[in-house]
Amino acid sequence: MRAPGRRERLAEAIRQEVAGILRFHLADPRIARATVTRVAVSGDLGVARVYVSVLGGPKEQKETLTALRGARGRVRALLGRRLRARVTPEVRFVFDPSVEFSIRLEQILERERARRPAAGEASSPGKASADEESDG
Repeated sequence: MRAPGRRERLAEAIRQEVAGILRFHLADPRIARATVTRVAVSGDLGVARVYVSVLGGPKEQKETLTALRGARGRVRALLGRRLRARVTPEVRFVFDPSVEFSIRLEQILERERARRPAAGEASSPGKASADEESDG
């Protein structure tokens, strides 16, 4: 595995700093629903795509992204003070559906797990039911 390059290090630094900025420096309650999941930095280091997951339904997601996009300039200014880079990348907020997908997948798996043991236990050879044990 190769050592992280400049772009990866910058992306991780941006992820940490933007998460802190959203949590501690922006007063909009709509932004409080956002969690920074990852950051992708362009090859020329000029654009940082900040992926966020949003707590809530589609309406809350839209409101939060609107608020984040409105706060882009402030986020970039605060980010520029914290980063040790010659140029602060342009910040673009993008909705990340992966967390929502993971939650749905886990719910489906949990339902299947709850359903399968009941069916699997009844057909297991060598296991007697409580009724059979009390008769003998």
